[in-house]
Amino acid sequence: MVKKKVIIMGAAGRDFHDFNVFFRNNNEYEVVAFTATQIPNIEGRVYPPELAGPMYPNGIKIYPESELPELIKKYNVDEVVFSYSDVPHEYVMNRASIALANGASFKMLSPSQVMLPSKVPVIAVCAVRTGSGKSQTTRMISQLLRAMNKKVVVVRHPMPYGNLVEQAVERFSTFEDLDKFKCTIEEREEYEHHLENKTVVYAGVDYEKILRAAEKEADVILWDGGNNDIPFFKPNLHIVVADPFRAGHELKYHPGETNFRMADIVVINKVNTANKSDIDIIKNNLKEVNPKAKVIEAQSLITMENPEGAKGKNAIIVEDGPTVTHGGMKLGAASLAAKQFGVKGIVDPVPYAVGSIAEVYKKYTHLIGSGILPAMGYSKKQIQELEDTINKIKADVVISGTPINLSQIVHVNKPILRVRYAMDDKSGELLKKEISRIL
Repeated sequence: MVKKKVIIMGAAGRDFHDFNVFFRNNNEYEVVAFTATQIPNIEGRVYPPELAGPMYPNGIKIYPESELPELIKKYNVDEVVFSYSDVPHEYVMNRASIALANGASFKMLSPSQVMLPSKVPVIAVCAVRTGSGKSQTTRMISQLLRAMNKKVVVVRHPMPYGNLVEQAVERFSTFEDLDKFKCTIEEREEYEHHLENKTVVYAGVDYEKILRAAEKEADVILWDGGNNDIPFFKPNLHIVVADPFRAGHELKYHPGETNFRMADIVVINKVNTANKSDIDIIKNNLKEVNPKAKVIEAQSLITMENPEGAKGKNAIIVEDGPTVTHGGMKLGAASLAAKQFGVKGIVDPVPYAVGSIAEVYKKYTHLIGSGILPAMGYSKKQIQELEDTINKIKADVVISGTPINLSQIVHVNKPILRVRYAMDDKSGELLKKEISRIL
């Protein structure tokens, strides 16, 4: 049998999972390359033979996505598989057109082909866009499960930015584990808030091994999705968070629309700060494409430590990196907190940005004029550049809307006021009824 030659387009997440589950031991295919985008410093690496399996003794090289046309021709590729998330539908079809024009077919794997079945119940929390409010939803659900005397383990969507072999299965139960696995700011943003709630978190690269490990210590597995990706595990309850600040995106982004159509429950978040007309857009779209889904309208309640320290001050606004970069948001929790707690002025960080932080503004031009400094930290160098940028900015305080304790990561010459956000109790009670039903 002549094997079909395949390139998997990814961003160090869904692409590795699709390979592990569908391609790794599949004699009908030969994966000749991965391509990478969105995340810096992924291309140029090799998906290692220890993870790629015996069919790939030399591993599989990861190339920049920009080289896709040349790679198709070089390897005489039959199929290009699209395996990453939080992109507009037009963007996906642009990539399809590149593949088709260069002689390859273009496809995506269906959820049923790559969702792993679990021996224990799985509750999946996903979204239509990154930054919709998954973290506050997963926190609420983990609290509800503990109140039901269930042992909950969170499994987080992958963020393998370091040594892939060492990161195959990661288990986080203490803050020391974050240092042990050399976590980036982006990883800490997703793990810290669970550790604060005394919840064990798994993440990594090989999600079948991760699932089997989590099953041994969990009554319920809580899938904490990344970006707007589809769950890696087959859920018993599929909860999808929608964002009225980006109303309509639930039908315009991949694979957020897939989640929207698959959802058992759609949580429309941030209703306390959104326009009713935008909330109605989401409701009407849901009636059109997934009328069986239940709707929960949730408030996102914002608090800030030492709010008096912000009143009347000039502030730097630091927001969660992915939410405001490829998530496309022009405001976040820190921006809303600045308004709520009487900040005098917001200092534009763009003129002060150094190194890779300055490059972020060139790539994500919607941030220019927003007053937002994204909390980028995919490497020690980038963390240092974030620190240098903050120290250069002439302001009184830093208002941090990132989920982590930023003061433990960067050492700056201004006080950092941490913003937190949580789901309201009424919405939590509605979620509790649905969770009780499936358990």
